[in-house]
Amino acid sequence: MTQTTAPGRPVTLADLIEAMADAIPDRAAVRTIDRDWSFAEIDDRSTRLANHLVSLGIRPGDHVAVHSANRIEWVDAFYGCLKARAVPININYKYLSDELAYLYDNADCVATLVDPAYVDAVRALDLPLLEHMVELGPAYDDALAAALSTRLTGRSSDDHYVLYTGGTTGSPKGVVWRQEDLMRAALNQSRFGAPFDSVEQLANEATANENPLVLLACGPMMHGGSQWIMGNAHMAGAAVGLFTEPNFDAERILDLVERARVNSLTFLGDAMGRPVAEAILAAPTRWDLSSLVAVSNGAAPLSEGVREQIRRALPDRFILDSYGASESGATGARIDDGSTAAAGAPRFDVSDQVEVFDASFNPCPPGVTGMLGRSGPVPLGYYKDPVRSAATFREIDGVRWAVPGDFARREDDGSVTVLGRGSVCINTGGEKVHPEEVEAVLLRHDDVFDAVVVGTPHERWGQQVTALVQLREGVSVDGAGADSGPGLVSVSAEELREHCHALIANYKVPKVFLFVDQVPRTPVSKVDYRASASLALELLNEP
Repeated sequence: MTQTTAPGRPVTLADLIEAMADAIPDRAAVRTIDRDWSFAEIDDRSTRLANHLVSLGIRPGDHVAVHSANRIEWVDAFYGCLKARAVPININYKYLSDELAYLYDNADCVATLVDPAYVDAVRALDLPLLEHMVELGPAYDDALAAALSTRLTGRSSDDHYVLYTGGTTGSPKGVVWRQEDLMRAALNQSRFGAPFDSVEQLANEATANENPLVLLACGPMMHGGSQWIMGNAHMAGAAVGLFTEPNFDAERILDLVERARVNSLTFLGDAMGRPVAEAILAAPTRWDLSSLVAVSNGAAPLSEGVREQIRRALPDRFILDSYGASESGATGARIDDGSTAAAGAPRFDVSDQVEVFDASFNPCPPGVTGMLGRSGPVPLGYYKDPVRSAATFREIDGVRWAVPGDFARREDDGSVTVLGRGSVCINTGGEKVHPEEVEAVLLRHDDVFDAVVVGTPHERWGQQVTALVQLREGVSVDGAGADSGPGLVSVSAEELREHCHALIANYKVPKVFLFVDQVPRTPVSKVDYRASASLALELLNEP
C-alpha cells in the first residue's frame, strides 16, 4: 500500500479506516461465518474501489447507490465511496419498481454498486442520471485487482454522509450529515461517548487496547443502525460481525456469534430477539456463547415477554436498550437489569444535549409530554427538502436542535420516556394516544406474539384506537370457531381489552382488536404503520 496520507488527517470515516490500517493492520475488522478480513485488507479493497470509481468519472459529492444484501462488498462500497469523496446511498433491496424508482431519483444516484440479483430491476427503471452500473461478482473482483492501490487525498471533515430513512410513515428521506458530526454523535458509543481530537488519537487508543470487542448487528447493512454499529466497532479498532445469509436465520446468527467470538449482539426488536432466544432455549448446549457479554436492542422495542426469554436463554448478560434516530444519532440508552418491568413505553437515560419541548419550544417540566430534541452535532438537513429540514432542524435560543418528531416525557429522575412518532399519534375524542405505549402493553400478554396500534376513522371520536394482533403459535381466537379442546389455548378480544385496562388509561385501550396472521413490518423489523393502517381499514370494511 502506497502511503500518501500524513498526520493531521481530517475526521472522516475514510481517514479513520486508513489510520486503523496503519496502526493495527493485521487486526480483524470484519468477521463473517467463513473468514476474517483485517483492517489492512478492508483498507486495500476500499482504496482500490475508490480509484476505480474515480476512473469511471465519479466526482466529489456524487451519490452512488449501494444496492445489495449483506456481503463483504457492502463494506468495500461504504468506505470506497467515502474515500473517493462520493456518498454511498443505502438502497432497500426489498423495494419493488416504483419504490426503487423514487429512491434512485430522489437521491440523484449517478452510479450503482449492485448485486446481480437486482441488476434487472435497476435496468427496468428510467433513470437519466444513472451513468454507471457496477455489478458485484467476477467483473467487480477483476476491476478491483486492476485498480490502483494508492490512497486518494483531499478529503474534508465536511464531506457528507447520507442515510435514507425507511419511510414507515411516508416517503424515504435522505438525512445529510457532516462526517465528523456523525462520528461524534452516532458512532462514538463503543467509547462511551468519550471526546476525541483526531483519528490518530483513535488509532493510538485502538493500538493500546489488546482485547478489542466484536460487535454484531443482526440487521442488514442497508439499515442505518447496522452501519452505525460497524462505525462504532471501527472507531474503537474493533471488529464487526457481518451476517451474510440472504434471510434472517436465528441459528445461523448464533453460528456466527460462536465462530466470530461476538461480545455484543444487537437486535432490532422482537422480530429478531425472540427467534434467537427461542433457538438457544431449544438447544442450550449447541453453541459456545461464552464470549457474549451483552445483548443490545435498537430501532424497535423489545417486549417484556421477549426480554424474559432472553434472560432465560442468556443469564447474567446485560440487556442494553438504545434510542436514536437517523436525524439525531445516538440519543439515549439504559441497561436493563431485569429488576423492573415497564408497563408502557421505553425509558432512557440521556445527556444534557437532550430536551423535551412543548409546542412553543420551551422545555417541558417532568411529567409533561412534548417533543424530543437533541443538540450538539446534528445533521445538516434532509436532502433536497428545505421545508421538512426547517421543521426538523431548528435554532432554539441560539442553539441548533434536531427535533425529529418523537413524543417523549421527562421523568423525575431526569430520564426520558419515548412515546413514539407524532406522525402516527392517534387523536381519539381529543385525547392523544401514542401507539408504541399501547403496543408495549399488548406485548406483555403471554398469548400475543406481535401487535401494532393504528387510528381508524370513527364518526364520534374522529379516530378510534385499533389493534392488529398476531397471536403466538398454538393460540387461537376464542369464539372464532377453532377447536379449543384440552391442551389448546384460546384468547378473546375481551381478554386483551381487560389486560390493557389493568395497565393503561381507558382512552388508550383499543376499541377494536383485529387478529392477523402477521403484523406488517419493514425489512428491518420496524412496524410499517402505513401498511398496518391500510390492512386495518381493509379488515374493517370486509362484509
